[in-house]
Amino acid sequence: MLRLYALSGLFIGLTSTAHAQGNGPGLWGARAAGLGHIGSVLENDGWAGAANAAALGSLARPTVGVGAENRYLLPALNTVSLAVAVPIGYRSEQPAPPVAGVPAAVAATQAPRYGVIGFTAQRFGGKLYSEQRLGLGYGYQLGTVRVGARVEVLQTSFEGLGSRRVVAASLGGQADIIPRKLTFGATLYNLNQARLYEYQDERLPTVLRAGLAWRASEKVLLLAETEKDVAQDADFKAGLEYQPIPVLALRAGLTTLTQQLTAGVGLKAGQFQVDYAAAWHDALGLSQQLSVAYVWAKRPTQL
Repeated sequence: MLRLYALSGLFIGLTSTAHAQGNGPGLWGARAAGLGHIGSVLENDGWAGAANAAALGSLARPTVGVGAENRYLLPALNTVSLAVAVPIGYRSEQPAPPVAGVPAAVAATQAPRYGVIGFTAQRFGGKLYSEQRLGLGYGYQLGTVRVGARVEVLQTSFEGLGSRRVVAASLGGQADIIPRKLTFGATLYNLNQARLYEYQDERLPTVLRAGLAWRASEKVLLLAETEKDVAQDADFKAGLEYQPIPVLALRAGLTTLTQQLTAGVGLKAGQFQVDYAAAWHDALGLSQQLSVAYVWAKRPTQL
């Protein structure tokens, strides 16, 4: 048992340096990674629903995405991810009123009638230690407010020492303070305070995220977020997304607690969205992430 807890401390300590908490909410999609690992206020993105279930409510079309991440060029710290979002029911094609300085693709989003269901799967680690996550979420939009809930099963496995499985519940919300210009978002991960190990009553981190997104112009999106693990100091994050042309996005961000600088690029090719992100840590070095999403071009038959 001592070996088990020693190994647990080693791997959780290393992942904590990367993301401010071990076994926490996780990182989903290279867009968020390039924007300083911000996860509470992004929307219109299939990966955003994995970080904040409320963001699912803004998706008007089915989306499927796959992603891969490597931390610090170490094979044992690889992550692969899957995210699927399926709208339930569709409203009639009535375009939203135009908004000055907001791209039509953002301003004209029409929310599904009965919300959106999201499924996620993720695997992190190598042969010695690994984490597997399966998540199911639901998001709904009502006017300028989006709400969501998510349940995630997390399994940690040590070679030769067995595995441990727990369930974490999360809530999320987003509200357009100024419609499609200024958005507030918040999430609470592991509100049930799931216990990971009985030894010293070790539990999954309970993490609160809250942030703002400001669309300063048609091409510029500014983001800020605070993340607080109840057992650690707060982490302030900031991000900038610039779209010089509709099919290209350039991103940059930073995190204060983990002392990382991030950057990324996003490309649209037809119905595909390809995102790449890199993060630099002074002590540990380079992390990279690539994610690809496919968005269905047409809605299914309206209900």
